[in-house]
Amino acid sequence: MTEAAEFIDAALQRETSWSLPNDDRESSGLTSYGASVGAVRGTVRDALRKFRGLTHDEITALASELWAVPVFERRLAAVVLLQSNVALLDNGDLTRLEGFVRDGRSRSLVDPLATDVIGPLIEALDDTGRGRAYVALDRWSLENNVWLRRAAILAPLRAMRSGTGDPDRFARQARAILAEPYASDIVSEAIDTVLDELAKRGA
Repeated sequence: MTEAAEFIDAALQRETSWSLPNDDRESSGLTSYGASVGAVRGTVRDALRKFRGLTHDEITALASELWAVPVFERRLAAVVLLQSNVALLDNGDLTRLEGFVRDGRSRSLVDPLATDVIGPLIEALDDTGRGRAYVALDRWSLENNVWLRRAAILAPLRAMRSGTGDPDRFARQARAILAEPYASDIVSEAIDTVLDELAKRGA
């Protein structure tokens, strides 16, 4: 492990509690250190202070290193790391993020990846880059993987909340997903979440 990954892993193991936090980590099939979400966020914050000035390549490599071990807190730390450095990410990172989403298997990992990493990344791209990213999301929405479909739906949630999203595009995507034979509650729930946001804005 790199020094930064060792620092994060050791700190997370020190935060182990006797009672697991109340989230969906057990259903993810991952092992768990038992550290709280707050402890994970604090650990990543401390790591970014200790290892200042990490570049794009260092951030993405560290995220992959943390994610590679099937421990919930390590993977959540990878998500928090990307959330904290989303401004460094670009279109080329979508392939890596797709791999994370495919393997996420829990709302606690996939939802923040979609809404706080993938969505903001796409919104920051120029028109050409955003068009290419939308092609990827459209492909995700039709894959036989509920987590990819959920991420495709939730990615524009922050844009919808701010009024900069594209409700028509969301509607087309939702209809395509619901027409597939492998529609699931996990994906339908995400569609309802976005619909609720649109209703609040009167869209």
